[in-house]
Amino acid sequence: MANNSAIEWTDATWNPVTGCNKISRGCDNCYAERFAERWRGVSGHPYEQGFNLRLWPSRLIQPSRWLKPRMIFVNSMSDLFHKRIDPKYIDLVFSTMETVNWHVYQILTKRSSLMKAYLQTRYADRLVPDHIWCGVSVEDHSAISRINHLRSTPVSVRFLSLEPLLGPIKNIDLEGISWVIVGGESGPNARPMRPEWVRDIRDCCAKAGVPFFFKQWGGRTPKAGGRELEGVEHNAMPREPLENAQNSIPA
Repeated sequence: MANNSAIEWTDATWNPVTGCNKISRGCDNCYAERFAERWRGVSGHPYEQGFNLRLWPSRLIQPSRWLKPRMIFVNSMSDLFHKRIDPKYIDLVFSTMETVNWHVYQILTKRSSLMKAYLQTRYADRLVPDHIWCGVSVEDHSAISRINHLRSTPVSVRFLSLEPLLGPIKNIDLEGISWVIVGGESGPNARPMRPEWVRDIRDCCAKAGVPFFFKQWGGRTPKAGGRELEGVEHNAMPREPLENAQNSIPA
C-alpha cells in the first residue's frame, strides 16, 4: 500500500493482488510489469515472483489502518477482475471497501465483461456504494466495447481511463459516464499521442458535461511532456472526491 501516490488522480494505492498478463495493445508497454520484473528472483522482495499473478490476503486489512479519508486506487499493479482470481477473493476485497467506507475506492479494469458480470451478481438488488468508483481502461476505438459493459453496471460513478491513448476515439459516447481521464504512454518505448485525439475527447466531455482530467502527454518519463493541453491543466473530478464517503471513522 502506497501513500502519497505519484498518480495525479488518486491519493494512494492498495494492491490486494499483484501481477497480470497482456490482453490488448494497451498492455504492450505495461509500467507495472516493467517495475515488477526488475525484482524477479530477489528473495523476500514483494515482487520476487515478478509480474506473475499473486493474491495478498494479508493486505486486505490495509485500508482500515488509514483513518484519514483518501482516494485509493485499487490494484494499480494488477487487475481485480483477472479471470484467474476466484470471485470469493474479489468478495473479500469488496467487503473491505464496503466496511472501510470512509475512503473513496477507484477500481480500473480492462476485463470489463467480467467486472460487469460480477457487479450485476453482487449488487443485483442495489447500487454499488457510491464511495466505490468503477472504471475501464480504453486505449483506442477498438476497445470501446468496454465502455458499453461499464454502462451496464449498477454503479453510481463510472469512469474512463483513456491511457495510454493510442489512437483516436471519435465522437465518444459518454452517456452514463461520470469522469474521463486521458493520458499518453510513458517509458522507454512510449508510443506518441496526437494532440487532436486529446482535443476531440476534451470537446466531447465539455459537450456532455463530463469532468475531464488530463494526466500527461507521456514520453520517456511520465512527466516528460508535462500536463498542459493548449496551455491549461485539466484536473476536473466527478465531484468533491470525498464528499459522499461515509466518514464512519472508528474512534
